[in-house]
Amino acid sequence: MSEVQSQLSKGQVLGMAVVAGISVSNIYFAQPILHQIAESFRVPESKMGIMVGLGQVGYGAGLLTLVPLGDKVDRKKLILTLLGTLFLVLIAIGLVSNYYFIFLFSLLLGLTAVAAQVILPMAAELSGNEKGKNVGIIFTGILVGILMARVFSGYISEWSSWKMVYYLSAGFTIFSLAFVYFKLPSVKPTFKESYFKLISSSFYQLKRFPQLRFMALLGGIAFAVFCSFWTTLTFLLVEKPYNYSSDTIGLFGMLGIAGALVAPLIGKASDKGDSRYTQLIASVILLAGSVVIFLFPIYLISIILAVIFIDVGVQSIQVTNVALIYRLDEKANSRINTIYMTSYFVGGALGTFIGLKCWELGGWHYVGIQLVVFSLVVLLMNLMNVIKQKKINQTKS
Repeated sequence: MSEVQSQLSKGQVLGMAVVAGISVSNIYFAQPILHQIAESFRVPESKMGIMVGLGQVGYGAGLLTLVPLGDKVDRKKLILTLLGTLFLVLIAIGLVSNYYFIFLFSLLLGLTAVAAQVILPMAAELSGNEKGKNVGIIFTGILVGILMARVFSGYISEWSSWKMVYYLSAGFTIFSLAFVYFKLPSVKPTFKESYFKLISSSFYQLKRFPQLRFMALLGGIAFAVFCSFWTTLTFLLVEKPYNYSSDTIGLFGMLGIAGALVAPLIGKASDKGDSRYTQLIASVILLAGSVVIFLFPIYLISIILAVIFIDVGVQSIQVTNVALIYRLDEKANSRINTIYMTSYFVGGALGTFIGLKCWELGGWHYVGIQLVVFSLVVLLMNLMNVIKQKKINQTKS
């Protein structure tokens, strides 16, 4: 076992996955409880929806402006600073009495929740030959955090109030701070130039690595399928023949988590073999899930299979992508991560918007077509990548 590989124990990797999941979950808490927040401030629910959008805007801004700092300053100190600020923002959200302030704090919430995206490159740098496996575990933590956020906030707000959701998350953030402070090592920065050059260098990575361009596009489209599916699935399940309540719909998120747990196995497999074939298999699984839900939306078993297949497919693609981008240049991990994750979340936002438009125009039939088309694009991209590599190998031989 190499010296770099031995820097992270299994416990540290699991802890980093939990901290990353807790961080990113904060920007999704508001979605199922918007009506309660709106009622408490006596404003229309549609107006309070700005809170969710500002959280996403803040997260995107943090990806572009704060995550690259992981290459310029000690990543451990950066994570501690972000988590400490996140704790204060969470408390502030629970204390505010004016909804304009909650808009401001929602923006800051997204900005500081990018601690998760500093943890990822930190783990990659310290994982040696186990990048795929360890990054897969942490990325799964992020995805579980996204899926669990809606379930958690929905049940806590029913049991207590919407403010308790953010107070409890502040408590989790304190535990996260303690874990990072006592359990994680410091990581010496590699970038010595100015902040401006750091940011411009992030965009330079796109020009520098054709593989990064391919994976950024692939990851964005795959996450678009994921976000479109989960956003519109609620609409399908509240209508006939299902007529499910919000509590029951939340259970499908738990099923999605079960699917997400397969992702570390795929990441481990990518460490041992040709990742192109791993991606191809994952895209076939993704397409299968989209086709099933498009053809048979009125059967519960179809919903269950689609949740599992789409989650496994998307998670596997993303875990393999993330493991691969961290092999491009370890000294630029944070900047490379910035470009990839920005594309990833832009793809998710576009997928959500397109899914909503499809539902508005033609219900689930149009949504199903969109899911199949996007999944087919992912499959064709991976298939072309495999064929291209085969031709290169033949030329070399």
